[in-house]
Amino acid sequence: MHSRSFAVRARLGGRTAAHVAAPRGTLEMMSLPTTDTMPRTGPLVDTFGRAANDLRISVTDRCNFRCTYCMPAEGLAWLPKTELLTFEEMARLLGMFVGLGVRSLKVTGGEPTIRADLPRLVEMFRQVGPALDISITTNGLLLDTLAAPLAAAGIDRATVSCDSLLRHRFAEMTRRDALERVLMGLRAAEAAGLVPIKINTVVIGGTNDDEVTAFATWARETGYEVRFIEYMPLDAQRAWERDKVVPAATILEAIGKVYPLTSAAPDHEPATLYRFADGAPGTIGVIASVTEPFCDTCNRLRLTAEGQFRSCLFALDETDLRGPMRDGASDDELALLVRQAVWGKWAGHKINDIDFVQPARSMSMIGG
Repeated sequence: MHSRSFAVRARLGGRTAAHVAAPRGTLEMMSLPTTDTMPRTGPLVDTFGRAANDLRISVTDRCNFRCTYCMPAEGLAWLPKTELLTFEEMARLLGMFVGLGVRSLKVTGGEPTIRADLPRLVEMFRQVGPALDISITTNGLLLDTLAAPLAAAGIDRATVSCDSLLRHRFAEMTRRDALERVLMGLRAAEAAGLVPIKINTVVIGGTNDDEVTAFATWARETGYEVRFIEYMPLDAQRAWERDKVVPAATILEAIGKVYPLTSAAPDHEPATLYRFADGAPGTIGVIASVTEPFCDTCNRLRLTAEGQFRSCLFALDETDLRGPMRDGASDDELALLVRQAVWGKWAGHKINDIDFVQPARSMSMIGG
């Protein structure tokens, strides 16, 4: 299809266009604002005045863990390779996003390190955005061999998911007996200069909430930034229970009784950061997505492994970029679709509202 004919399709009565259903499930269409006053240049802004400049690109929906709060033991129906964006397509879209003001890139999955030849893709990303802050979120299983190549390719730092420091519990939560190898990966990441290293720990009541102080001790011993994340409804099994959400305030209280904390200067991440009052190394962060949503300051964008653009982790609609791109759309036309989608972003995720609807996709399908 010629790009000019696509451009006509991209404007449907002055409303955001190209919102499509995800490959699995039916997504509820939202009432979207008109684009009559939408800026055609400058930062990516929405109708609430938020500017988006942080992009997460999922390079695969596959994962080599089977975390209980994400997917069933048998895994999920993975996307066919033909549906995944190619390296060249991802690099092209990243260039378009950089032109729209994106300044930070997170390489995610699924588990990004299982995408074949990932360092080459990172090199392509770095060529597109020499000044980009590029990081990776990974489960750490393959970092023992990939940390150095990824650092050489252009990754600045690593965030590693680790929900337990107990071997048996780690195996129960991930369905993989892999804690020791993850710890090896962390040491390799540090040696490769992927610092500061951040640890993402999802806290689930009755499962691992008794380890928050142990994680704080680990932060003091290693200098890592341990970030505790409230349990969110993003599992494929739809088994999330609000009663298992451990509030960030409860986590901080438990740590504070052992290690008094003091507020740290904020960074561009959603975590609220604290340092140890006695000056010990390491940092504690809490991401209170459920009990203290930070939607009013959200600057994040997401691109799924098959090219669906999401302006919110919990969005109920998506904007297809792969289809128009493969049909011949120009970068300007793709940028218009992105601007329209961001302009139509809602106020927040509604987790605490009675009309909350869980996204059709789980976290591994969306990208962290």
